[in-house]
Amino acid sequence: MTGFWAYSLAGHDKGEVYLIIKETKDFVYVADGVVRTLDRPKKKNKRHIQIIKKGNPRIDISSVTNEEIKHFIKLYLKDIKEVK
Repeated sequence: MTGFWAYSLAGHDKGEVYLIIKETKDFVYVADGVVRTLDRPKKKNKRHIQIIKKGNPRIDISSVTNEEIKHFIKLYLKDIKEVK
């Protein structure tokens, strides 16, 4: 799952888009580049996220920056609004 984009399905951040930066047995750690940066990721239960599969290329976590995460999320949300 690491390197994929995902929606939050539960919690106060429901509906937010994140980049999965780390994975353990039951949890993933996600970042949005603004509040949850690469050095302060949010811990989410795997059952509480939905991987975005359509048009979702895998990102190389070792070279991504917070600014790039913010930019990709902004572009993704803009594309979603245009489709609706």
